[in-house]
Amino acid sequence: MKTALALLLLTSIAFAADTPAKKAEAPKAPAKKVYPKNPPPTVANLKYGPFERNVLDFWQAKSDKPTPLLFFIHGGGWMGGDKAGIAVEPFLKEGISVVSINYRYISQAQDVVPPVKAPLHDAALALQTVRSKAAEWNIDKARIGASGGSAGACSSLWLAFHPDMADSKSGDPIARESTRLWTAAVNGPQTTLDPKQMREWTPNSKYGGHAFSKNGEFKNFDDFVAARERILPWIAEYSPYALVSSDDPPVYCYFGAPPAIGQEQKDPTHTANFGVKLQEHCKENGVACDVVYPGAPDVKFKTINDYLIAKLKEAK
Repeated sequence: MKTALALLLLTSIAFAADTPAKKAEAPKAPAKKVYPKNPPPTVANLKYGPFERNVLDFWQAKSDKPTPLLFFIHGGGWMGGDKAGIAVEPFLKEGISVVSINYRYISQAQDVVPPVKAPLHDAALALQTVRSKAAEWNIDKARIGASGGSAGACSSLWLAFHPDMADSKSGDPIARESTRLWTAAVNGPQTTLDPKQMREWTPNSKYGGHAFSKNGEFKNFDDFVAARERILPWIAEYSPYALVSSDDPPVYCYFGAPPAIGQEQKDPTHTANFGVKLQEHCKENGVACDVVYPGAPDVKFKTINDYLIAKLKEAK
């Protein structure tokens, strides 16, 4: 499985960048990374919104018919990271076009309530913008799969499970586009932003308060837990687990170590406990959810790339 993990070029950089310091409630912005060497984008730094980081890159796969699309959301705790952290060639070779987005960091959205709304709604707007370019970019707007590591993984699952945000009555054609996905395949996701669930699943949980905390309101995880009743409406709206319903697309979650529900974890922010509990919840709702980790049973797709390529190219 170490070899399989090394092959996860798609999200390895984003995942590594999103691991917080041991005592930090919110991760610090990551150090400068060496990103994969990609061919020049077909379209670079397309503006999809009014903010500085509302930009995306698009790589067009060669095809005489509309292509599936990988929609990549980088990791970094919603506090750092960059759209350069994806290797695109494995997908282009398979006839799958690629989009990678930047979005507002939480630190740039302290006027937004709650702050996590900014990166998540940026991702939804970017997706709608991409769909509005379907004819121009020769993409199949139905076959869009999201991926990312850690915070980017959480964002991808949020899109996968959230009801469609399209506004059919809007005068803006982009706002009329769907935010629904064909699939999502992610690395080390936080599948819930509910501190009660996190602590029950993994007692030494320490991540997530910054998503709802303005100007460092929650000094530690205990503050996050204490505020839970007050912020339950936000948890219901922004926690992927809370949004799962029977009409959701299939998802795939990869983790670097096996689960141990109810036990402290070496890396509680990216523990497979998140995946096991999401899988249980998805099964109850009739949603397909593959969870892969070292020693996992019945693994069909060993890597995120394998899963995405298969799902995006499968027959309708």
